[in-house]
Amino acid sequence: MIASVSMMVFAQKKTSTSAIVAFDASTAIDDLPKAENKTSIAAIDLAKNTVQFEAAIKNFAFANPKIQEHFNQESWLNSDKFPKATFSGVITNPSAVNFKKDGTYNVTVEGDLTIKGKTNKVTAPVTIVVVGNTLKTSAVFNIKLADFGVEGQPITAGKVSAEPKISVSADLN
Repeated sequence: MIASVSMMVFAQKKTSTSAIVAFDASTAIDDLPKAENKTSIAAIDLAKNTVQFEAAIKNFAFANPKIQEHFNQESWLNSDKFPKATFSGVITNPSAVNFKKDGTYNVTVEGDLTIKGKTNKVTAPVTIVVVGNTLKTSAVFNIKLADFGVEGQPITAGKVSAEPKISVSADLN
């Protein structure tokens, strides 16, 4: 009996340790400020309709090592002091998805995104594809770097977008 209850509770939470968070701050002047983190942690609690992500800042990989070095410096994301970015939110329209039926569902997720020790509300459209016992999720949204205390000459010079695009995708089991 206890094993059955444990299995039911465990099945209500879908997780991944290989979610992808992409950062695209490219501009017409410079297309290099793009990075991916393929080792992010993601979870969806089906019973509570909650969503969480965690991405280690140092795991964002840029094509140009110099940009990666600047990204982690104290004046930018200060990854030594603030080693991770986190998101914790809820699906605001849970009736729009049936986790027990294969299909593609569009929902809205709203929650708190914390970067560099600063937390801001974020609302994003999310696509959830249910295939058997697996969820494939994807979301794209923009943030304002200034809202997270990230400012500087590369932004004012137009080399780095002040409002980069963030893409998140995960296969959750």
